[in-house]
Amino acid sequence: EQLLRDAKKLAAETGRTLTAVIEDALRVALAGKKQPSEKSDFFLPTFGMGGLMPGVDLDNSAALLDIMEADDDPV
Repeated sequence: EQLLRDAKKLAAETGRTLTAVIEDALRVALAGKKQPSEKSDFFLPTFGMGGLMPGVDLDNSAALLDIMEADDDPV
């Protein structure tokens, strides 16, 4: 009973129907129940010389952006 009163109050406060409030709550509840799929090995093909260029640190996004932008400079 309290849950229904709360849902009606929320519907009135947000200008939505009680049905819309219940549908949204149900979507949220069901989305949280999704089981993660079994993890499988993932292969990412690479091309070129293999490995990173000297000085590239994939954990430093700012430095990585600087390196990528430097390659675009027509200097």
